[in-house]
Amino acid sequence: MILGLFFILAIYVMSIALLIYGFFRIKAYQKQNLKPKNSFTIIVPFRNEKENLPILLESFSNLNYPTDLFKVILVDDNSDEKFHISHFTFDVSQIDNIRVSNSPKKDAITTAMQHVKTDWVITTDADCIVPKNWLLTFDNYIQENKISMLAGAVTYKCGNSFLDHFQQLDLTSLQGATIGSFGLNKGFMCNGANFAYTKSLFESLNGFGGNDKIASGDDVFLLQKAIEKFPSQVHYLKAHDAIVTTKPTENCKALFHQRVRWAAKTSSYNSIFGKFLGLIVFFGNLSFVIGFFLLLFRIWAYPIFVIFAFSKITIDFVLLSITNQFLTRTKIKSLLLSSLLYPFFSSTVALYSLFGSYEWKDRQFKK
Repeated sequence: MILGLFFILAIYVMSIALLIYGFFRIKAYQKQNLKPKNSFTIIVPFRNEKENLPILLESFSNLNYPTDLFKVILVDDNSDEKFHISHFTFDVSQIDNIRVSNSPKKDAITTAMQHVKTDWVITTDADCIVPKNWLLTFDNYIQENKISMLAGAVTYKCGNSFLDHFQQLDLTSLQGATIGSFGLNKGFMCNGANFAYTKSLFESLNGFGGNDKIASGDDVFLLQKAIEKFPSQVHYLKAHDAIVTTKPTENCKALFHQRVRWAAKTSSYNSIFGKFLGLIVFFGNLSFVIGFFLLLFRIWAYPIFVIFAFSKITIDFVLLSITNQFLTRTKIKSLLLSSLLYPFFSSTVALYSLFGSYEWKDRQFKK
C-alpha cells in the first residue's frame, strides 16, 4: 500500500514538474505597438446576467482599440428578463439563442456565428471584465504570428473570504496546467472566457459538431479539434495585458456544481495527454486522501504522511507560485489550508462527475 501510493506520488510529481518546465517555455508576450489591423466580433452568451452585463460592456467601451474594428454580439439564452442595451460608441447587438443541442453555450456561439462578418471571433463571459489593451494585445500577436486560434488567461477578482482564495488557487492550478501543456506542445485545455479563433477555422472544423451532446466544453473540444488538424496554428497568449478577470462563485454549492461541470467533460477529451494528466491529478489527490485516512486509523506513521504531504504540496506550490505571479502579481493567500482541503474537494468532484448531475444557469444537466 505504502509503495503503491508513493509510486503514484512520484508520477504526479514528475508530471507537475513537466508542466512547470512547459510553463517557462512559453515566453511572456508584450504588445509591440503595431497599428491595429484585425477586426473582431466579441461573442457573449448570457442568461440572467442583467447585473453583470453593464460592467462588461463598460470595459468594452474602455478598450484601447478602434471602435470600427470590433463589434459585440450578445446572445440571450432564454433569460427570465430581457436585457436592454444602453447606447455605446461601439457596435453592439443582441440576438436570441437558437437551441438545437444539449449545450446552450455551444448553441449560442453557433447562433452568433451566423451574424459574424469579421475574420476573427473572440468569446468571453457576461460576468467578466476585460483589460483596456485586451484586443490590442491579441491583434499585435496575431499580426506577428501565423495562427488561427489563440487562447488567453483568466483569473478571479477576489474578496477576502477563504472561499474566494480557495477558488483562486484552484483556477490558478488549471491556468498553470494550461500554460504548461502548451509549452510542452500538448495543449488540451483553455477557457472560453478568453478565447479567439478565425471564423474560417470554426467552419473548417464543423464548429462543435461531434461533441454537442456534452453540455459544457465549448472551449476545450474546439481547441482539441483545432490542435489535431492544425497544430501549428494554435497558440497560447501569455500576456498580462490580455488577462480577463471574472467573478468567483458565491457559495460552496455553486462552486461544487461548476467544478463538476468542468470535470464531466474530461472523459470525452480527444487529447490522450489531457486524459492522462487528468488521471494523474485525480489519483495524486486521491492518494493524499487515502494517506490521510491511513494516518487517522494509525496504519501509517505520522512521519510517512508528512513526507508524502510535503512532497505533494511543495511541487504544487511551485506551479501555483509561478502561475499566480503571472496572473495576479500578488501573494498567494490561504495556501496551506487550501492545499490540505483541495485533495478532498477535487477527489469528490471527480468521482461525482462520473455519475451525478449538476446545475448550471438554473438548469439541471446530466453527464
